[in-house]
Amino acid sequence: MERIIMHIDVNNAFLSWSAVYYLQNGLNVDIRTIPSAIAGEKAKRTGIILAKSIPAKKMGVKTGDIIYTAKNKCPSLKIYPPNYKFYSEMSKKMFDYLYSLTPDIEIASIDECYIDYGKIKKLYGDEFIFAKKINKEIKEKFGFTVNIGIANNKLCAKMASDFEKPDKIHTLYDYEVDTKMKKLPIDELFGIGKKTSEKLKQMGIKTINDLANYNLVSLKKVFKNQAIDMINSANGINYDEVETKPYINKGISNEITLMSDCYDDNEIYNNLLYLSDLVSYRIRKINKYATTVAVIIKNNNFVRKTHQKKLNTPINTSEDIYNIAKEIYKKNKEDEGIRLIGIRLDNLKDEKLSQVSLFDLENNNVDNEKLDKTIDKLKEKYGSKIIKRASMITKEDYKGLKK
Repeated sequence: MERIIMHIDVNNAFLSWSAVYYLQNGLNVDIRTIPSAIAGEKAKRTGIILAKSIPAKKMGVKTGDIIYTAKNKCPSLKIYPPNYKFYSEMSKKMFDYLYSLTPDIEIASIDECYIDYGKIKKLYGDEFIFAKKINKEIKEKFGFTVNIGIANNKLCAKMASDFEKPDKIHTLYDYEVDTKMKKLPIDELFGIGKKTSEKLKQMGIKTINDLANYNLVSLKKVFKNQAIDMINSANGINYDEVETKPYINKGISNEITLMSDCYDDNEIYNNLLYLSDLVSYRIRKINKYATTVAVIIKNNNFVRKTHQKKLNTPINTSEDIYNIAKEIYKKNKEDEGIRLIGIRLDNLKDEKLSQVSLFDLENNNVDNEKLDKTIDKLKEKYGSKIIKRASMITKEDYKGLKK
C-alpha cells in the first residue's frame, strides 16, 4: 500500500475563529481583513498578542508582543479577547467533519491533524482531489480556511502545509524533497528550534540542504544521538506512523445535496440506500452499533429538519439502517421538493454490549453483518466501485458490464 499522509492546519486559528464568531454575531467587518489581534488582558496594556491578522503582521506586529508595543507599531490595531469556548467548538466541528470521512486521523493539536490517506485511497481516489474537497467544504461549512500538505510521511506533510499560506494545498512527495524543501533556511525545518538553529548556523549550516549533506560523525559531536534524526529529517526521511485513536463522537452522519428539487420517492430511496452503505461502513470500522437512526432533510425552502427513531436492538448493517431510514422518511414525508437528504447514527454502543437476539436469528441479521464486513474488505482492497447495488447501477455502468 502506498504511503500517503495529509496534514491539515487551520490558517491563523484563533484569529480566524474569532472572525467567524464576530461575523455570526452581527459584526459587519471581517477582522481578518483589518489590522487586528487576539490578546489576553486587553484592559492591561501589558497583555500578550496571541494571534494577529495579515494586515497587522505587515505593520510589524508579532505574536508575543505586549499590547503596548503592538499599538506603537500599528496605532490602528484592533484588539479582541480570546474566546476559548468558541475555539473549542470550532475545533470539534472541524474534527467531526473529518471523522465523517475517515477514522484514520491523528489529532495533533486544537487546530491541526494528520490523515493516513493511503488506507482510504481506494475509497476516495486521487489525494489532491480529496484535499480540494476538504479545503472547499471546511470553508463553506464553517467559514474559515485551512492549509493541507500531502506527502509520503508525516514530516513532509507538515512541511508542505507550512509552504505558502493561507488557503493552499501543497505536495511534498519523496521525489520533490530536493527541489522544494532542501533550499529552505535551516530554521524552517520542522523540529529545529531557535537554539538548535543558532548552533547549526554557527557550524556553517544555513539551509536544510547543508544539514542533509553534513558529516554525521561531526554532527554527533555536538548533538549526540539526535544527529541521525536531524539528518534524516533534512533528507525528508521519517517513519512515524499516524497514531489513530478511537474518536469519541456522539454520532456518524453523511449527507447528499441533490442536483435539483426532488419529488420522486424512488430517487430518495436510492439515496437513502447509498447513505446507509456509507454510514454502516463507517460505524463498522470503529466496531460500534447505533441505537438511534435519524434522517436529515432540507427542503426547497431551505428548511432543515431532523426526524429520528430510537431502537431497542443496536444495529450496524446497511440493510437495517436503510429499512429504518426509509420508515422514518415515509412517516414524515412532506409535499415540498427535497434538496438535501442525510442519515445520522447516534447513541453508539460498543460491539461487546450488543447481543444476538431471536429477532436477529430469524431475520438473518447475523449473516447480513458478515456479508457487510466482507463487502467492506473488498472495497478497501479493490476500491469503492468494486460492488454496486443493482438499484444504483447507471446506464454507463451497464454498458461497461455488457462489454
